[in-house]
Amino acid sequence: RSCQNQVLTEFSLKEIMSSGGAEDDIPQGERKTVTDFCYLLDKSKQLFNGLRDLPQYGQKQWQSYFGRTFDVYTKLWKFQQQHRQVLDNRYGLKRWQIGEIASKIGQLYYHYYLRTSETSYLNEAFSFYSAIRQRSYYSQVNKEDRPELVVKKLRYYARFIVVCLLLNKMDVVKDLVKELSDEIEDYTHRFNTEDQVEWNLVLQEVAAFVEADPVMVLNDDNTIVITSNRLAETGAPLLEQGMIVGQLTLADALIIGNCNNQVKFSELTVDMFRMLQALEREPMNLASQMNKPGMQESTEKPARRENPHKYLLYKPTFSQLYSFLAAAFKELPANSVLLIYLSATGVFPSGRSDSEGPYDFGGVLTNSNRDIINGDAIHKRNQSYKEMHCLHPGDLYPFTRKPLFIIVDSSNSIAYKNFTNLFGQPLVCLLSPTAYPKALQDQSQRGSLFTLFLNNPLMAFLFVSGLSSMRRGLWEKCQDYLRKINRDIAQLLTHSRSIDQAFLQFFGDEFLRLLLTRFVFCSATMRMHKIFRVCREFSLCERESPNKFCFHAELPWLWIKGLFYLTSVALLLVGFTNTAHKDFSHA
Repeated sequence: RSCQNQVLTEFSLKEIMSSGGAEDDIPQGERKTVTDFCYLLDKSKQLFNGLRDLPQYGQKQWQSYFGRTFDVYTKLWKFQQQHRQVLDNRYGLKRWQIGEIASKIGQLYYHYYLRTSETSYLNEAFSFYSAIRQRSYYSQVNKEDRPELVVKKLRYYARFIVVCLLLNKMDVVKDLVKELSDEIEDYTHRFNTEDQVEWNLVLQEVAAFVEADPVMVLNDDNTIVITSNRLAETGAPLLEQGMIVGQLTLADALIIGNCNNQVKFSELTVDMFRMLQALEREPMNLASQMNKPGMQESTEKPARRENPHKYLLYKPTFSQLYSFLAAAFKELPANSVLLIYLSATGVFPSGRSDSEGPYDFGGVLTNSNRDIINGDAIHKRNQSYKEMHCLHPGDLYPFTRKPLFIIVDSSNSIAYKNFTNLFGQPLVCLLSPTAYPKALQDQSQRGSLFTLFLNNPLMAFLFVSGLSSMRRGLWEKCQDYLRKINRDIAQLLTHSRSIDQAFLQFFGDEFLRLLLTRFVFCSATMRMHKIFRVCREFSLCERESPNKFCFHAELPWLWIKGLFYLTSVALLLVGFTNTAHKDFSHA
């Protein structure tokens, strides 16, 4: 292949040189500059295209390949900077070609973020994408009669928007959406293409994604405050001195999404987006890191990972999901936890069964092959077979050989209520309600209330209480109270003599500790708020659950009720709203 690329490079080089004038008139040094640039350009494209052939799961095979790709693109970028005048005169280098190189480097950093979950690489991707926009590298594309170049520009905008969404740069997103809309209109008007509907759908998706949050935080001048929901230094409740908890660490997480009526953008649903942010720390400056991406020597001890590694799976088939599960399970380090988050449509049993095994209660649908009505799959009562892409509780039993933390957000989460711990390893299932009051259910397109509580409990609390906005100063005061509430919940759980020890095994990890305390806050809200009294479909609120791994069955509810009364009073004291007091007054 390298010989073939060399022949093509020499052929294209002759063609370029001959088009610029007499080949013999070109100095040898300039000829070598163009030759070296063509070689680096071809090599970079070859390596970049090879990234598609790398397995998406597994954390070791891809690292050296990414390192080589980064090296070539670094050389290519510096080379075009150092020899810009020669390349302009002899090669005919155009600004959109420079933009294409910068765009590929931005993509490399973004994909490296997906592989490592290190948010600092998102900042690097943003810097390259932002430079393309600021320097107008793609500005001349519209003057050329080549629709494929315009498509490259549109795809650049779409990728830039994804990175800005992940970095919560909503102001930039709004500007990019406006520019993208103008570019799409110009593109469809000039070329009369068939992909106009697809690009307009992209605009609709990102607009809905930006407006998914049900509550706005406002400055005094009514501008919207962009809040981050990643883990900050003071985010998780601190452990008391002498508190005995497990030393397990969250190392891997599978975030799976298949809610058909939910807002999504670029194969990322709102629920997936919120959960991945709940499992990340605030981004750091990449300049503080010593190693280049992918260039860590195997003999060196790896630095402590700031974030757990994540796989984002949008509508995976059962075989794809099992492959990723097996890879994550195989590579899970000692004393580590695998987290599985399922946000998907429920699959219900087709009829009563003589047995009540792990495959008789249904599960969640990870890939939709059926017709969907109102977000739920259609299942005929007389069908004699089970849904192939349904993930049943029994499908996860093999992975309970290691510590497992499961979150199920589904209309059939109750199927996982009967999850059996076969191997005695720490195991916890956090399950959503199976139904919501109609007033809240109408908002399901903007994301699940249960996942919103795990991502941003204050926003979820305000939404339940009927508020759509709050001033920044009051928001920050409420956040302070919420941190105290999380601290008190953590103390109640660790001091409890009746709670299952499995929860304390996970309590040593900051991410899992925060998820557990937020879950208690969510459960207390749904038990005590009057709007839920007409809807008692709490899949895990039943104390008579036969196993000890459903968190609801173990909560010391008298303590939680007393704590929640203090919570509503505290929020009321800071001028929160009378709504909370009225809705909890009869609890």
